[in-house]
Amino acid sequence: MPARATERRRAAVLGSPIAHSLSPVLHRTAYAELGLEGWTYDRFDVDEAALPDFFEKLGPEWAGLSLTMPLKRAVIPLLDGISDTAASVDAVNTVVLTEDGRRTGDNTDIPGMVAALREHGVEKTETAAILGAGATASSALAALARICTGEITVYVRSEARAAEMRGWAERLDVGVRIADWADAEEALRAPLVVSTTPAGTTDALAAAVPEMPATLFDVLYDPWPTALAARWSAHGGAVVSGLDLLLHQAVLQVERMTGSSSVPLAAMRAAGERALAGG
Repeated sequence: MPARATERRRAAVLGSPIAHSLSPVLHRTAYAELGLEGWTYDRFDVDEAALPDFFEKLGPEWAGLSLTMPLKRAVIPLLDGISDTAASVDAVNTVVLTEDGRRTGDNTDIPGMVAALREHGVEKTETAAILGAGATASSALAALARICTGEITVYVRSEARAAEMRGWAERLDVGVRIADWADAEEALRAPLVVSTTPAGTTDALAAAVPEMPATLFDVLYDPWPTALAARWSAHGGAVVSGLDLLLHQAVLQVERMTGSSSVPLAAMRAAGERALAGG
């Protein structure tokens, strides 16, 4: 049921560190555009050890929580249930709280990735490549499982990471080939490349971007553009940014927390871009 405009409800993003998060800007913009005057959205620096106590103090005014690292798996034992999407990668980035105290976990990163790609004209791909094998890579693999009809190649630095990705591939029932990071330049020729690595990791690959590259999805948004994204654009390739992902997953969070089906993506994007530009 859609939220009432004068209803007093709270939501927030939790994580550690959290000061850099754009989520408050995006969610508050959505509330303003939707006329939800009684709604607030804050940020709290909460680590795994402090999470149970934070949950213990939540009152009936709380509508939802956004979760970032390191809480996406730590939160699961504190919930009454999780969606199939969240269960597929053992990661929850969204908790919907009802006034009767029920706590339900979901993952909007996965459909958010799919929506961000669709916005840029990528609805299906025959093959794809993932750079990196950290926490974000499992969500990327789950997203690609929905749109990739062939093999996905994952470029990793260690056998431990390779084993993790093989496990996720088996769980998601998707065909994966593991490749060594030393061969990561090969990934740049794929029709869709998803970079899930921390800032600076792919900078050395920028010089290897081919002429007429296809589509790059770089999950970073600050600093932006990355060296790889800048070179990709300069060569005429399509680039999907981490801001695109953040926006689309936030839209889904607002939908779930407020019950609204008309979340203002354009206004949220403008607010996010202003914030990143220092405005």
